[in-house]
Amino acid sequence: MKPLLPFALLAAAALSGCATDGKQTDAEKLAFYRDHAGEPVKDFQYFGRLNGWTPLGDGALAVWTRPSEGYLLELTGPCQDLDYAMSISVTQFGNRVSARFDDVVPLGAGTSSIKIPCRIETIRPLDVKALRASEKEMREAALEERKSTP
Repeated sequence: MKPLLPFALLAAAALSGCATDGKQTDAEKLAFYRDHAGEPVKDFQYFGRLNGWTPLGDGALAVWTRPSEGYLLELTGPCQDLDYAMSISVTQFGNRVSARFDDVVPLGAGTSSIKIPCRIETIRPLDVKALRASEKEMREAALEERKSTP
């Protein structure tokens, strides 16, 4: 398990850099998820329904197959409309989503009428408990910073 103090300090520094609008950049969000992802795996089990997903710029996203199980998917290149999609679809074969074979397809409002698939380059399981704990620490640090700022 990684020590949280160095990460908390880094997170606080990142948040202070974003204090003007309260938002992290796509690169900061992706780095945060990478810090909570394990080693790449070749595939994961998928029964056609996601519990949730989060775009991390135009080249990556996090998907949850259950509330306590998620994966960081990094794509082979930019994925058109990923940041603006209302939903996504994920291709699969035999109830498995595989790196370098399957795709993510952005769907819904804001996406172009042509659905362009985005190839999954790598799949990394997320440590969801550590991810949620770090998010909570970052929210608390941001709240404390707002309280101490006149």
